[in-house]
Amino acid sequence: LEVRKYADPPGAVVVPKVFAQLITYTSFDDTQVRMFILSPNETADTPRSTVLYGYGGFGVGLNPVFSASALAWVEAGGVWAVANIRGGDEEGEEWHRQGMRGEKQNVFDDFIYAAKYLIDNCWTSREKLAIEGGSNGGLLVGAALTQRPDLFAAVVCSAPLLDMVRYELHGLGATWSDEYGSAAIEEEFEWLIGYSPYHQVREGESYPATLFTVFEGDTRVDPLHARKMCAALQHAQDQASERPILIRAERNVGHGSRSLTRTIDLTADSLAFISRWTGLAKDGGMAR
Repeated sequence: LEVRKYADPPGAVVVPKVFAQLITYTSFDDTQVRMFILSPNETADTPRSTVLYGYGGFGVGLNPVFSASALAWVEAGGVWAVANIRGGDEEGEEWHRQGMRGEKQNVFDDFIYAAKYLIDNCWTSREKLAIEGGSNGGLLVGAALTQRPDLFAAVVCSAPLLDMVRYELHGLGATWSDEYGSAAIEEEFEWLIGYSPYHQVREGESYPATLFTVFEGDTRVDPLHARKMCAALQHAQDQASERPILIRAERNVGHGSRSLTRTIDLTADSLAFISRWTGLAKDGGMAR
């Protein structure tokens, strides 16, 4: 008689030791913001290649969940951080409202101050810090890279909203004016153009290495946002910079669910790109 425990299913693996902690940092207006940090060590012993992830919109909270991507990154020697910035619901509906419409800049500032915290407390350095986000989180990292390009080594921006003056004209944009505001209303137009990443690209700036990932079947956020932003950054990038601005286009897939194989390929390409430009590959970590 063979007895097999549920705790030891076929294919079980030994999970590497990962240290997780919840910290609180101070944003630009003295608001206290929470952030989860996953790392190979319990303390910030040395600046490591780090991915800072965020979303910050629609009342969507980033609560602790299992992430194979984060686990792989930390196992390779990096740090993975998730910032619970305004716009989500981590602290209730008022937290969401403080990051929507005319208050949207709070979201970007919270994220930028999360990056500053990681640098100032020796978790990482500007040469080793990457940011990643998708959909509304793509807007977040797009705003961060145009407002503070000096803070980041690499950016992965997936299925993003980036032209906030025209976002209502494409995909499902017309349904999101309650969250962002409408360019048809003068006051709200000023909110939008004030942070719209596409409109904040500056000629001759040295931008971080950036990978846009788009999905040709995306009916929620039109890939045109990433295409035109990629072209604008390529044109504006400091000619002395060796950091690339790239776009990864994927056919026959949309904004949401995808096959496991496609998920693995997208994750591998994204992490390999970040690894290359934050130095993790050079330090003996990931390579594609």
